[in-house]
Amino acid sequence: MDWIHGLFSIQSAIQAIVVLSLICSLGLALGKVRVMGISLGIAFVFFVGIIAGHFGLQIDPRMLDYAETFGLVLFVYTLGLHVGPNFFGSLRHEGLPLNLWGLLVIFVGTVLALVLTAVTPVSLPNMVGILCGATTNTPALGAAQQALAQLNMPSGSVALGCAVTYPLGVLGVILAILVMRKLFVKPDDLVTKKDEDEDQTYIGQFVVVNPALDEKTVAEISQMSHLKFIISRVWRDKQVIVPVAQTELHLYDNVLVVTRKDEVGAMEILFGEKVKKDWNRGHIDWNHLDAKVESRVIVVTRAGLNGKRLGHLELRHTYGVNVSRVIRGDIKLLATDDLRLQYGDRVTVVGQHKDLDEVEHFLGNSVQTLNEPNIGSIFLGVILGLALGTIPLAIPGMSAPVKLGIAGGPIIMGILVGSLGPRMHIISYTTRSASLMLRKLGLSLYLACLGLDAGKDFFETVVRPEGLLWVGLGFLITIVPVLIVGILALKLKKFDYGTICGILCGSMANPMALGYANDTIEGDAASVSYASVYPLGMFIRVIIAQVLIMFFV
Repeated sequence: MDWIHGLFSIQSAIQAIVVLSLICSLGLALGKVRVMGISLGIAFVFFVGIIAGHFGLQIDPRMLDYAETFGLVLFVYTLGLHVGPNFFGSLRHEGLPLNLWGLLVIFVGTVLALVLTAVTPVSLPNMVGILCGATTNTPALGAAQQALAQLNMPSGSVALGCAVTYPLGVLGVILAILVMRKLFVKPDDLVTKKDEDEDQTYIGQFVVVNPALDEKTVAEISQMSHLKFIISRVWRDKQVIVPVAQTELHLYDNVLVVTRKDEVGAMEILFGEKVKKDWNRGHIDWNHLDAKVESRVIVVTRAGLNGKRLGHLELRHTYGVNVSRVIRGDIKLLATDDLRLQYGDRVTVVGQHKDLDEVEHFLGNSVQTLNEPNIGSIFLGVILGLALGTIPLAIPGMSAPVKLGIAGGPIIMGILVGSLGPRMHIISYTTRSASLMLRKLGLSLYLACLGLDAGKDFFETVVRPEGLLWVGLGFLITIVPVLIVGILALKLKKFDYGTICGILCGSMANPMALGYANDTIEGDAASVSYASVYPLGMFIRVIIAQVLIMFFV
């Protein structure tokens, strides 16, 4: 049985893979176990890693550092890629409130740390280390160590304070989320509040009774009104017409119009009369409305169309069809001429059967192609994200430049590629299942390495008198701000529970708690709000660590 012993004890590439795989598989399995209705999900990998490290299971330090870095980078980049398409729309509407709530968490935690410094024997440098561990923010620790070096002061105890409080910093946010859910969350808080931007379109039927429109072409009406709308069908004397730009409208024509929700009233004024029929309910069989006209959803899988403006394709002129809506992820967009198509968009096209077949061939509609993620663009994005994270950012008054680091750079690059990639003709489309797998793979690796590294000295440090004090103070700094701000946000009914969890996890720079939140809450609300507040929150914490050292020591 020596070969089995060697598989776990003799350090090698194979041994590293075996140990990390064992920790991940055992942690993920135990994370599904519910005790009193509570399970820790993917976060349990971290605690299995601590136990494994405590009992002497170790791997080569360089391999550990590589696996931990790769796992974190893979997780945060693919997370940014996942939320990128909807990120800036969310940021425009709720970005400021989300970040203000995140900054409130940071403010409460910083004030609490200063108060604890005044009432306990812990020095301010050590308290800064405890604060960095309690908020699981290693870039802030690096900034504090640099500031101490500028003052010619030792920083070893600062790093130790971060190390001993880090594990409970992970657990504290998860416990706070659990306490909130058990004691303060009502059933309606669990329902994700729909963003108005999720469906930007409205379908309405209007009768042309405005005499100014009689014998005017669709193009002329569009130019004279400056409103955004698409006429997908025209009913005239029991005849159905698929209108193009040169189609003339006549009085008493019935037109089926797709427009924006906020322009429905203007449409009624423009055409003259709105038919009281709900065309926006689900499960309408559009193909049985008219015998000669079909409605078909076609997926854009032709790589050359990625980033192209819809109007430049001239589908109406070339094929005699109308594109009414574009579905991107969970968002329904009005198919205006200036809309840029993205790889994987689902386009609703109205026209005759043979014309739709030609458009389908032009757009691609190869669903099988979508199941093959563009791995090359992911690796390219990782490179760019890491490069972004190493750029030094000089802040006035700071003795050392601030860097986004291996977590901040990739998540920002992922957001940029996911949102703006089509404009640069970069195909960043990834299926939901592939995206989820990459995120969980990266986070599992990161948690396993983090726990394994912390486990070897964790219990020995904790049993020391100052170690117990540090752990207790760190736990307070973790859980108190999260509970105060989380409960306040719930009471004020500003956001749903998933969004609040994302704010708390992002402001605490805690991807492990986000993994737990995603495992227990339906939808992507937590991920979107996490990505919204994480970059600014991480950046502010790095600056706060340096400010505390430079101005209060």
